[in-house]
Amino acid sequence: MARRKIVQVGDPILRKVCKPVEKFDGKLAELIDDMIQTLDYAEGLGLAAPQVGILRRVCIVEYDDKRYELVNPTLVHASGKCVDNEGCLSVPGYRGLVERPEVIDVKYFDRNGKPQEIHAEGYFARVFLHEMDHLDGILFCDKMIKKIMDD
Repeated sequence: MARRKIVQVGDPILRKVCKPVEKFDGKLAELIDDMIQTLDYAEGLGLAAPQVGILRRVCIVEYDDKRYELVNPTLVHASGKCVDNEGCLSVPGYRGLVERPEVIDVKYFDRNGKPQEIHAEGYFARVFLHEMDHLDGILFCDKMIKKIMDD
């Protein structure tokens, strides 16, 4: 396991659409382990593969002391609307209000290729959607309604 450098806003890799993971192998496990170590060190809530320079559909979400490893996540349901503040490890010192769905259902695979599904509401849903946006080259500031503060 190794901590990786977090890519910062301005790097073109953050604007690219990631490719689906096709092989559930040791290389994927190593990427996920590295992302977990990087996220833990940065003390964030989530991290997507392009944030460590890898254009694959992989993200990690940590919420309520639980870790979710999402490979090839797909949003299958979204409802309601909620505005709340967001920040990003790739956009340091910048926070803003973003409108997102209040309730979501996401299908994904775990690191072993086993299908999973998660239901999330409120800020928990927001973290999933924020990380999944990274996989499509979208940053929270693209959806920001209002800048609210600098860190």
